[in-house]
Amino acid sequence: MGNKPKVSNAIIRRLPRYRRYLGYLQTKGVKKVSSNELSEMIGYTASQIRQDLNTFGEFGQQGYGYEVDKLYKEINRILGLDREYKTVVVGVGNLGQAITNYTYYYKIGFNIMGLFDVNPKIIGNWINDVEVMDYSKLEDYVKREHIDIGIICVNRENAQEVADRLIEGGVKGIWNFAPIDLVVPAGVALESVHLSDSLHALSFMIKSMDQSSDKSR
Repeated sequence: MGNKPKVSNAIIRRLPRYRRYLGYLQTKGVKKVSSNELSEMIGYTASQIRQDLNTFGEFGQQGYGYEVDKLYKEINRILGLDREYKTVVVGVGNLGQAITNYTYYYKIGFNIMGLFDVNPKIIGNWINDVEVMDYSKLEDYVKREHIDIGIICVNRENAQEVADRLIEGGVKGIWNFAPIDLVVPAGVALESVHLSDSLHALSFMIKSMDQSSDKSR
């Protein structure tokens, strides 16, 4: 049997957006939606939407469109959101606490089991029923609790060491918020969120609009 074709990163990046809009339609009681209607909402072309979804199977019917509930569930399955993940957060400063609160209040299927830090002033505290533990216990805890995902919210100088310890503990994926490109082995998924990159892209867009405005004067 041949291997399944590799799904492009661009398609993977678009799937959560489809899911988000389908979730919105569910709250409005919408039962079906066409690719043209999705296009008007999301901004992608109807052809692009159909191509993306056809990568994973035939979910719609010509002349009818997509069943909103069914497509939402299928995208959940494709994204692996039909299960829950055990996670830990390393670095319980402002960002680490914000992420902990977000996952707790929005119940998005990424259950934070443990929090870790080196600061003795916060070790032993509890955030949303989760204890802040000493960083030295990280590896043993990850192994014992079979943690799936490690969330890194430390500075760039310590991020790679944290990643190495999480990997040694057996995590399957790392969500990295440190401003550094981590090195991980094959078999460990890595998603890095560089907040400054997003701000720099925004700066470019503003500059481009300003330049266009100047030319039109």
